[in-house]
Amino acid sequence: MEYTVIAKSVQLGADVKIGHFVIIEDGCKIGNNVSIESFTIIKKNSVIGNSTKLGTYTKIGEGVVVGENCSFTSYCEIRDKCKIGNKVSMGSRCTLSANTIVEDDVIIKYGFVATDTPVLSENDKKVTSILKKGSRYGANVTIMPAVNVGINSEIGACSQVRHDVGDNEIWYGSPAKFYKKNS
Repeated sequence: MEYTVIAKSVQLGADVKIGHFVIIEDGCKIGNNVSIESFTIIKKNSVIGNSTKLGTYTKIGEGVVVGENCSFTSYCEIRDKCKIGNKVSMGSRCTLSANTIVEDDVIIKYGFVATDTPVLSENDKKVTSILKKGSRYGANVTIMPAVNVGINSEIGACSQVRHDVGDNEIWYGSPAKFYKKNS
């Protein structure tokens, strides 16, 4: 017995591969040539772009939009209303807090976390991050709430980023500090 559950309102593209024990909720749209490995959950009203791979034990929150040609290895958690561009790759055990924006061509290694924090004066609205086009992240990086990382920037492994990173910059450390311009 497979125990995969796909809601009747889900729109499945051509050549979609779905593993065992997968749940896809109402209103989701799954593009062509998508691979969804076992034990994956896709919450309602999410969109998965063409030729994207969702690894084992991946959780996609409600209202998430994932672009084309993305790759997520095992144990990734993309929380509600995140927007992920095209050609984004995430290693295993990565978490994006709700409403995080990841632009095109971003590479994220293992153990990454983009955090959020509530704005108490705005009914607990949460502030999250933007990871801009072409940025790259080593293993075990933490991005603190409301921190944005610039275009083509690089964050070294085991870094905790507490301040905005400009375009074409390399930062590393805990807390992360500017190292040099990325040529």
